[in-house]
Amino acid sequence: MSQHVFPARTTGAEIELGTTLQPKFGPDGLIPCITTDHVTNEVLMFAFMNAESFAHTLRTGKATYWSRSRNKLWTKGEESGNVQLVKAVLTDCDQDVILLKVENIGGVACHNGYKSCFYRQLAAGANPDDAASLKLEFAARRVVDPAALYKKK
Repeated sequence: MSQHVFPARTTGAEIELGTTLQPKFGPDGLIPCITTDHVTNEVLMFAFMNAESFAHTLRTGKATYWSRSRNKLWTKGEESGNVQLVKAVLTDCDQDVILLKVENIGGVACHNGYKSCFYRQLAAGANPDDAASLKLEFAARRVVDPAALYKKK
C-alpha cells in the first residue's frame, strides 16, 4: 500500500481560516465523511475515509471510502453500479470532517436499495426512559430491490 501524505497540521488559525487542506485523521487513521446530493443537498450517507481512500477520491473523482467491516477500500458503486461522482469536497472549520457533494449515478446510495441511507426516522412520542417507545418509521420508499444490485459471488 502506498503512503498518502496530506499537509501537516499547523496552527489553529491556519487550520480554521487558512487555505491549505490539513485533514485531521483520528488515532485510527480515519476521518468521518458525510455525502450529500450535489443538487438537493439531501444527505445520502455517512462513512469513513482513511488517507488512501481520500487520496483515491481526489485522484479519480469517484467517492471512495474505508470499510471498517471489510477492512478495505471500497469505491461506491463497484458492485452495484451506483457510482458517486464527486462535484465538490468541503471540510468543516477544524478539518476533522469531510463533506462530499456528489452526483449519485443510479439514484441509490444505500445498500438496502434506498436513495439515502437515512430512510427511517424516530417516531413521535419516543422517550429515552422507555425502550418500547423507541420506534422507527420509514420516511422513504425503496428505489430498487437490493438483491438486484448485489449478486452473490
